[in-house]
Amino acid sequence: MNEHHYPHWPPQVPKHLSLPHTNIFYNAEVSAARFPDKPFIVYYDTPITFAEFKDEAERLAGFLQQQCGVKAGDRVLLYMQNSPQWIISYYAILRANAVVVPVNPMNMSAELAHYVEDSGATTILAPQCLFDNVEPLIGNGQAQGPGQGLEHAIVATYSDYLRRPSPVAVPEFVAAPRKTFERAGVTSWQDALDRRIAPGPLTAGPDDLCVMPYTSGTTGRPKGCMHTHRSVMSTLIGGCVWFGSAADGVHLSVLPFFHVTGMQGGMNSAVYSGATIVVMSRWDRDAAAICMQKYRVSAWQSISTMMVDFLSNPRLGEYDLSSLSGARGGGAAMPDAIAKKLKTLTGLDYVEGYGMSETIAATHINPPQRPKPQCLGIPVFDVDARVIDPVSLQELPRGETGEIVVNGPQVMRGYWRNQKATDESFVELDGKRFLRTGDLGHIDEDGYFFMTDRLKRMINASGYKVWPAEVEALMYRHPAIHEVCVIGVKDEKRGETVKALVVPTPAQAGKIGAQEIIDWAHEQMAAYKAPRIVEFVTSLPKSGSGKILWRKLQEEDAARTEAAQANNGGVAR
Repeated sequence: MNEHHYPHWPPQVPKHLSLPHTNIFYNAEVSAARFPDKPFIVYYDTPITFAEFKDEAERLAGFLQQQCGVKAGDRVLLYMQNSPQWIISYYAILRANAVVVPVNPMNMSAELAHYVEDSGATTILAPQCLFDNVEPLIGNGQAQGPGQGLEHAIVATYSDYLRRPSPVAVPEFVAAPRKTFERAGVTSWQDALDRRIAPGPLTAGPDDLCVMPYTSGTTGRPKGCMHTHRSVMSTLIGGCVWFGSAADGVHLSVLPFFHVTGMQGGMNSAVYSGATIVVMSRWDRDAAAICMQKYRVSAWQSISTMMVDFLSNPRLGEYDLSSLSGARGGGAAMPDAIAKKLKTLTGLDYVEGYGMSETIAATHINPPQRPKPQCLGIPVFDVDARVIDPVSLQELPRGETGEIVVNGPQVMRGYWRNQKATDESFVELDGKRFLRTGDLGHIDEDGYFFMTDRLKRMINASGYKVWPAEVEALMYRHPAIHEVCVIGVKDEKRGETVKALVVPTPAQAGKIGAQEIIDWAHEQMAAYKAPRIVEFVTSLPKSGSGKILWRKLQEEDAARTEAAQANNGGVAR
């Protein structure tokens, strides 16, 4: 194990982390016993105490078990925006000894169907504003997997938790009144709670499956990352210890909970430490600043696009942000100019970290007392991280670029029902099992890790990971598309954005427009995945084996953009 980073380890922080042999729900029981009347969640000025949170999670767990037939080890889909119901649902699923399958609420029906089919889930928790995407998958009996489609849906209304006037603007979909759904298998959230069904015994142990976030890859089909209660515990506790989180902390939780960074740093760590979280269902820079001032927020996790938007607010000087003592995040490198602007405004360094769905958040974090800009950080507790030659698998010396591989307690067990992908994603070095991240990077003289490129084909749009093969698979459903190649192109605001190079069918050549394809794509897939740019071409370059040379197309597009900027005096087109 490399130890070059140990001289820069955070003071007073141990290098080894002893993990509890308990399940994640036990953390909710402990905090509810310690701080029953303390606000755990503040949602548009409505507080939910730790005792209320635990009580509602247990009541919902009982309903899942007795009315939905959820058994130990069953997968249950959680498909919502950030809200009290998301958090309560997550812990209710765990209390039922089941496995949480978090789903991006931006996904549409066609994308959601894969989660149903692959996970074998028969129950989903979803909000009324997304029910139109869920309804076609209920009781159709057409799913091709271990289950036969969705049988039960619990439908939440966000406004049920708006019990006070809000000091910030409430999004329309949050404020919408409760709807009724007269359909077999569909139950309203409130009706489920009102049944007051007590759950059975809590039996899940540290090595049982806990949560299964999905991630895509070169095959285009999202894969479930199997995480146990132990692996989830490692990063949620690790974050608390690394940053010195305490019960009196107040966290602004605006990163999506379906993503591992928001899930661990914005929710699970607070359940463990007893801290208060201020939850927003949609990012709003003024609302964020008002919440920081009103609730004396001490910690905030963000992504670069969020921070750029926040710091560009012309009204920012009107707010008191003096309570903020920590700003951190990851997903994409924070531009140096933005980090300096944050430092000037608040005196705080932006502390970056690095992790994946496969590692349930961070494997690397910058030391808070000595962060480096645009840096992944140093390996955290009990993590052995190396840089290897991706072909020979030999470890490379510091300064040389290779693939980052990691071994640690937070690494997933493997991909759900996909042994081939699991085998391809791991390598054994010195008798230890290492996850191949697919990210190319190097280690500097201090032991800090930096990313230089990606070995995998992936687009990072505003911190959201877009897998081109998945987008291509969906785009081939359009009858006018003969061939398509999706690439990532630079974007001033998003970092990267999605571009599709389309060969139209002969019958449609010259008849269909780019905007028509863009509009159609937005109806078929999550907005962050849908191409923002469509370019029609007569053909796509291919290898001798017939594979489309996506990297060649991406490099050619980047070169054209760079040349155009040079001709325009450095101004992006």
